[in-house]
Amino acid sequence: VVADIISTVEFNHTGELLATGDKGGRVVIFQREQEVSGEGWRVLQLSKNQVHRRGEYNVYSTFQSHEPEFDYLKSLEIEEKINKIRWLPQQNAAYFLLSTNDKTVKLWKVSERDKRPEGYNLKDEEGRLRDPATITTLRVPVLRPMDLMVEATPRRVFANAHTYHINSISVNSDYETYMSADDLRINLWNFEITNQSFNIVDIKPANMEELTEVITAAEFHPHHCNTFVYSSSKGTIRLCDMRASALCDRHTKFFEEPEDPSNRSFFSEIISSISDVKFSHSGRYIMTRDYLTVKVWDLNMENRPIETYQVHDYLRSKLCSLYENDCIFDKFECVWNGSDSVIMTGSYNNFFRMFDRNTKRDVTLEASRENSKPRAILKPRKVCVGGKRRKDEISVDSLDFSKKILHTAWHPSENIIAVAATNNLYIFQDKVN
Repeated sequence: VVADIISTVEFNHTGELLATGDKGGRVVIFQREQEVSGEGWRVLQLSKNQVHRRGEYNVYSTFQSHEPEFDYLKSLEIEEKINKIRWLPQQNAAYFLLSTNDKTVKLWKVSERDKRPEGYNLKDEEGRLRDPATITTLRVPVLRPMDLMVEATPRRVFANAHTYHINSISVNSDYETYMSADDLRINLWNFEITNQSFNIVDIKPANMEELTEVITAAEFHPHHCNTFVYSSSKGTIRLCDMRASALCDRHTKFFEEPEDPSNRSFFSEIISSISDVKFSHSGRYIMTRDYLTVKVWDLNMENRPIETYQVHDYLRSKLCSLYENDCIFDKFECVWNGSDSVIMTGSYNNFFRMFDRNTKRDVTLEASRENSKPRAILKPRKVCVGGKRRKDEISVDSLDFSKKILHTAWHPSENIIAVAATNNLYIFQDKVN
């Protein structure tokens, strides 16, 4: 079912909760149980309807976040698909998260109830109003225990601020504001104000025929509330400082790698488009993902990345067919582990890649039902290009391009990862480190 396809995955700040959004506009939140022990990358959970096991993530709450809408002015259908979810740090017993589709951002409160009041004076036990003439005594209502209920309620709806599709939302480190970015503009919102936002980036040209690039992703700095970055379809990253001016039309820093003329091809512009940008937890580095590579940039060096990792270089010879089947436009995300020492991103055939920045070792793992029995240990996969294929290798010609890992998440402090493979969520745990 298309509605079940997972479109975003996000751990909260403690890693106790994991939220997924899907194409049907639903948000499913998983909660972690107690600890388990073992070694190696292990499968914790296969899908939403798994048997209850300790140490795993089990369904905590499911709610419909967005519904399909119709824009009558433009005669356009607005999909209910959840593009991004971002958690707010927990301030009290309740949890808060932002979710967005193409046009509307919503702030949700997720809270627990395990008591209910009984013994009203004016109502009977069914909740119907009693005849005042029959009330002869005054009762004191009491709270009685009840089965735990998890309620999701929309607290704010931030609408009507985007002409184009929202691709990113990012909560600021001041926790008072957040930004939402579409193809041509970035807006800054206050959590308390839903009817207006400040436009902080606008790259829309006066004449749309002169449009040469679009915004592809944007994120706030993890510690400096005045700083944010956004990436473009031209493969560039701009760092902006909101202290400089209200409209950040002039960037503070501009990160771009000069193109190697010998690699230039018809597809160069398409594959250089950045699909995701993420600050490291330390705030010192930026990671970007384009079609074939992941790059790590030092904020103090704009002319080239300090690290470049080939995700699936064996696809370079296949760009023509990937263009024909539209795969070349797939938007892969990338994530840091909690200590910024390992980065992870997805590929095709349900493969995902991990790169260790210290040892320079990398590994390809596969998220599939066949090799993902609970407690099973994942075996590294290898792709061979031409020539003789070893027994445990897979040929580049037999890769399944309909199976792709676009969305992944890493637990903020532990080696637990969540990988979305179409309509299945895989959670793996590494107990070695």
